[in-house]
Amino acid sequence: MIHVLLIIFLITLFYMSIANRLMTYIKVLSLQGVLLFFVVFLQLSEIDPINLSLILLETIIFKSLAVPLFLSYLLKRNHITREAEPFLPNFVSLVITTSIVVINLLIVTMIKDDHLDKIFFVVALSTLFFGLYLIATRRKIITHVMGYMVIENGVFVLSLAIGNEMPVLVNLGIMLDIFASVLILGIFMNKIGDVFKDIDVDQLSNLKDY
Repeated sequence: MIHVLLIIFLITLFYMSIANRLMTYIKVLSLQGVLLFFVVFLQLSEIDPINLSLILLETIIFKSLAVPLFLSYLLKRNHITREAEPFLPNFVSLVITTSIVVINLLIVTMIKDDHLDKIFFVVALSTLFFGLYLIATRRKIITHVMGYMVIENGVFVLSLAIGNEMPVLVNLGIMLDIFASVLILGIFMNKIGDVFKDIDVDQLSNLKDY
């Protein structure tokens, strides 16, 4: 069942690569948070109330609810158009995403370690590289925030690839990192939204110090 959930998680990356709507990105990020919760829940050998509460806070409450709602607020606050405006066509983006997954699959198959769950490692690395690709190929700043969130999900899966137990300190660090980055970028976008009508990375070249 865990492997099925991870495959569905991997499919969401392909869907994001061809999606043009920003709200679609937000919904996919919310779905990824739900998938991660069930993956971790099934992965746990023992149900500890404190650990379960931390997982619920990090995945469902934070990744699936708080961050998507905050990103939706930023879209409305800055009157951002709903199009993601990618630099590359959808077909090319899908081919590159497929190449990322295939290359990571080939790399992981060469690793000889009985303690390593390879499907976790494939999904984690694919998510990390796809997040970087999403940041590099989208025009709007808010899509860069979403790409960063995808990278954070990849780090989360990578922590699961190492062992069955949830490293509490690592997950607390991830949550703090997500919270700080989204908060800072949200403030940054609110300020830019007061100056520019459309938040595009090309507009950053017009910023000057006075």
